[in-house]
Amino acid sequence: MKKFLFFTLIITVTLLFWTSCSQKHEKQLLIATNSWIGYTPLFYAKERGYLKKLNMDLLTNVSLAEAADVYNIGKADLVTTTQHEYYSLKQSNHNIVPIILFDRSYGGDMILSNKSIETIKKAKKIYAYLEIDSINSEILKDFIRYYHLDSNKIVFINKDQAQIEDLQPNKEKDILIVTYVPYSITLLKKGFQKLASTRDTNKIIVIDALCSSKKILQQEHKRLQKLKRVIDRSVNELQNNTRVSYQLVKNYLGNISYKEYTDSLQLIKWINKPSEKLLKRIEPMGYKKEDLIQ
Repeated sequence: MKKFLFFTLIITVTLLFWTSCSQKHEKQLLIATNSWIGYTPLFYAKERGYLKKLNMDLLTNVSLAEAADVYNIGKADLVTTTQHEYYSLKQSNHNIVPIILFDRSYGGDMILSNKSIETIKKAKKIYAYLEIDSINSEILKDFIRYYHLDSNKIVFINKDQAQIEDLQPNKEKDILIVTYVPYSITLLKKGFQKLASTRDTNKIIVIDALCSSKKILQQEHKRLQKLKRVIDRSVNELQNNTRVSYQLVKNYLGNISYKEYTDSLQLIKWINKPSEKLLKRIEPMGYKKEDLIQ
């Protein structure tokens, strides 16, 4: 009996030792992201401790471009992107692929102005503020085409969203702003008006996804599958109990009010369970079904 207990103890200690070593040597995966209502499941998962259990953490930035830069220089293993940042990173010789879909913008990305669209059309000079190296550029191009604006009249001013948020509706200038939630909330309060959004047109589709290298996808596939389940769980939980989720994530979204939070959630459509129709539409954009964890 004593021998049996002794060997049982040895086996237990050995298993604990190997488990400890395995966890200790498991690489922590860092996710570069930014303040955007569509990435709320990640903020929620961090605050709930779900990411910590997977040995993952967030590197939160002020803009899409900054998050992409953090990934580009190798400080993050994964990055949240729209298709614009995904393309940019791919063109920078990153073997990067979208692996988990978050949402489709449904009004969350928008064009604001201090003037009416009729005044903007007649303007001799238009000052357009945007993150040039981001999906902002695609949205602005779409807006220019739709309203037949003369691009030669537009002065393009590259600012991150934190800087754009400080703008005032100066009536002496004709201003266009390309922005998104939560930054748009502050600008609308200041008196800027919404001229268009991703809800108004089907000409452009804005997809938010989590991307990584093919190497990370292959090496960490099981852990990324767990992350996908965590994201799905987080989406369900934040929808079912918005009061609790608001308290957990508001600091990531500029301390917006509860109403602003619930209103913002209406400006996106979750696509964590994408339809075949959507998958076919985004496949030509590089979102390959075989790489996506579903």
